[in-house]
Amino acid sequence: MSDPAAAGSAPLLFVLGSGVAGAALGWLAEVFVRRALPHLAGSPTARMRSTTAAAAFALSALLALRFGTTPELAAYVLLAVAGVQLARIDLEHHLLPNRLVLPLFGVGLVILGVAAGVSGEAGSLLRGAAGAVILFVLYLFLALTSRNGLGMGDVKLAAPLGLYLGYLGWSHLFYGGALGFVAGGVASALLVLKNRGNKPREVPYGPSMLAAGMAVILLLP
Repeated sequence: MSDPAAAGSAPLLFVLGSGVAGAALGWLAEVFVRRALPHLAGSPTARMRSTTAAAAFALSALLALRFGTTPELAAYVLLAVAGVQLARIDLEHHLLPNRLVLPLFGVGLVILGVAAGVSGEAGSLLRGAAGAVILFVLYLFLALTSRNGLGMGDVKLAAPLGLYLGYLGWSHLFYGGALGFVAGGVASALLVLKNRGNKPREVPYGPSMLAAGMAVILLLP
């Protein structure tokens, strides 16, 4: 797990460089979406592209402040970059494609595994794997038993989120999972108000889940 002392001593140049790297990776992720998932790429405007690039930059820089030069940083930058694209796609198409969600889990597991090996934190990796299973099963249960608009894409996204949150601690997993569900409910309620009481058939829960998870990762020690 990340060393708070190392994170606190992260130099400004490193933070800015991480932000630039995140923005560049965000651009590569957008290119990947256009080529691998052309039906979901759409025709992003200059404003949309600048917004996603700015989000990837800001999140990557904040993560550099949070983790410093610890090996876990790469995994959480991956979460931020992929999360920006997933949130955009879910907002536009109400869909969380497997071609982004599954690599987010698989590659994240590999990077966190290497980080755990380097730092001698095998327990963190095991907790992350358990967190992936727990959050996946919880969201699957909610999707099958409630009428709140949760879809299978949201259920699948819960697995990588559980991995990244659980790696940091049980409290991260609890608050990230709970806050994501609450934020999704609030977003659903706002959509109902916007549509004058008519609840839409599909509610994009992905952005709420990702935003809540990232907030907990950045703010919870």
